[in-house]
Amino acid sequence: MSDLNPILSGSAQSIAAYQEAIEQSTQAVVQWLKQPEMYQGKTVAELRERINLEFTAQGLGNQAAIERAVEYFLKDSLSVHHPQCVAHLHCPSLVISQAAEVLINATNQSMDSWDQSPSATIIEVKLIEWLREQVGYQAGDAGVFTSGGTQSNLMGLMLARDAFFARQGHSVQLHGLTGNLSKIKVLCSENAHFSVQKNMALMGLGYQAVTLVKTDQFSRMDLNDLKEKLAQAKANGEQVMAIVATAGTTDAGAIDPLADIAALAAEEQIWVHVDAAWGGALLLSEKYRHFLNGLELADSVTLDFHKQYFQTISCGAFLLKDARHYQLMRYQAAYLNSDFDEEQGVPNLVSKSLQTTRRFDALKLWMGLEALGKKQYAEIIDNGVTLAQQVAQFVAEQPQLELVMQPQLASVLFRFRPENGDTAGVALLNQRIGDALLASGAANVGVTEADGVTCLKLTLLNPVVCLEDVKVLLASVIACGQQLHNA
Repeated sequence: MSDLNPILSGSAQSIAAYQEAIEQSTQAVVQWLKQPEMYQGKTVAELRERINLEFTAQGLGNQAAIERAVEYFLKDSLSVHHPQCVAHLHCPSLVISQAAEVLINATNQSMDSWDQSPSATIIEVKLIEWLREQVGYQAGDAGVFTSGGTQSNLMGLMLARDAFFARQGHSVQLHGLTGNLSKIKVLCSENAHFSVQKNMALMGLGYQAVTLVKTDQFSRMDLNDLKEKLAQAKANGEQVMAIVATAGTTDAGAIDPLADIAALAAEEQIWVHVDAAWGGALLLSEKYRHFLNGLELADSVTLDFHKQYFQTISCGAFLLKDARHYQLMRYQAAYLNSDFDEEQGVPNLVSKSLQTTRRFDALKLWMGLEALGKKQYAEIIDNGVTLAQQVAQFVAEQPQLELVMQPQLASVLFRFRPENGDTAGVALLNQRIGDALLASGAANVGVTEADGVTCLKLTLLNPVVCLEDVKVLLASVIACGQQLHNA
């Protein structure tokens, strides 16, 4: 063993090493933040050639290891805070979230049992109680922080499945799946997140279990088609175990008619899960909170805080309306969540989570709310939605650009449209515009499809970006499009 102990501890030597490593890393980040380019512009092939693993027998030491990370990782990282970085639901982070990460990483609490995370457990429970209040649920603590939307959606669908079988007197937890599984269906819109299909496959029901409901001109679930799909399922002898509604589709930011969907589901005793990974940010909004009316009727809800809550990755939550459904996934282990602890009221959160070892990501949201306050938080969330509306109006006024859909949250779907060009040619041209801008390091613009139309996407999460910044970006799109079109 080396004379220099590398473990973080309370010794003077360890504390000094920690301070030096953190200071070196912090200074490197400060220099990186000053980098004018959004991206240094290296290709996949160039990065493969450049990055090599060169582990030595004796090790390089902290300083050299940090220097290599700066050179091969940090300098070639995408600057998500850059005003021209607007491709994805990939937010810049709050300064206070970065500070929270220091505390989370240094303390290394594990959220599976109270005796591994005493204060952290209580903070998370109280945050879940507060989030439930924002949604409109009754007082309680049924919910847990998660790694993000895919995991939260999995929890919602898994509990929906197990509740479906429990109503028929069968325990999936004890006896596994049974019966004609091809007759069990989940309904979601054509624009729902891909994790619905992915999670149904993970649960043993397969992609075939997912029935897609048509959407309207704004990518929202069509209620008439939902009614038809429900009637058709019944006629086919199928049983619908859940309807997944979306509050903020990935591209359009569409919010399904939540209250109407919940009313239809209630008639048939169908579980409603709402994927509000993006749109859930409007819980804090002063201008647009009403977009989420009906969310309180859902049986379970997905929230993400590493989107328009501006927290570092990863940070999400799952909320469960009725706490009794947690019994469907309850499992006790003497070394984590014993009967004795439960009788004493000890909150071991492993009982509520699909994960065992889990980070204290709730600290980031707590510190963010404390630092900003609800009003400032509302302002930075509302900024993106309002900016998207302003950008859409500007795009509609540009002869070289075409607005594909009116924005609903903080995204704008549009395309470069030359005077002459067939559909396939225009689609390819817009794809090439997105690729060229990223390759140049100038901008990161999303490329997607809306109703079969290949288009560009601006996801305007950054609260310090203004209309003038977006105009600069759109000028780059037009210039790049003209150059490629004329080549």
